Amino acid sequence: MLMRTDPFREMDRIVQQLSGTSGTWSKPSVMPMDAYREGDVYVIAFDLPGVSPEAVDIDVERNMLTVKAERRPTGKSDGVQMELSERPLGVFSRQVMLADTLDTERIEADYDAGVLTLRIPIAERAKPRKISITGSGRKQING
Repeated sequence: MLMRTDPFREMDRIVQQLSGTSGTWSKPSVMPMDAYREGDVYVIAFDLPGVSPEAVDIDVERNMLTVKAERRPTGKSDGVQMELSERPLGVFSRQVMLADTLDTERIEADYDAGVLTLRIPIAERAKPRKISITGSGRKQING
């Protein structure tokens, strides 16, 4: 149901983690995700801990799903000296090519505990259906 659009994104993510670089709008970091089918619904879960729901942008154009988010530094007063900063900041993005068998008009999005979950129903036209044979030998499709 899903197709990977860039096989080298995981390598980019590892390099960014090792180098400590943050994503920008022109070159965002990759966000980790899981995708699975649950009955007649495809579920995609993106890890976005520390990101405000208002900072998440979800778009679908044709069959290309794009999720972008930005994690900004927390407000600190002038007297604060950072001792350790390991949590990545900046822009995160992920593009997923959706199959034609998914109903992109009815995508539902939920954000809870730093996880963005998209639920995409299987299109009715893609579900299995029975074909009955009429008495004249012609096949008739029952939807």
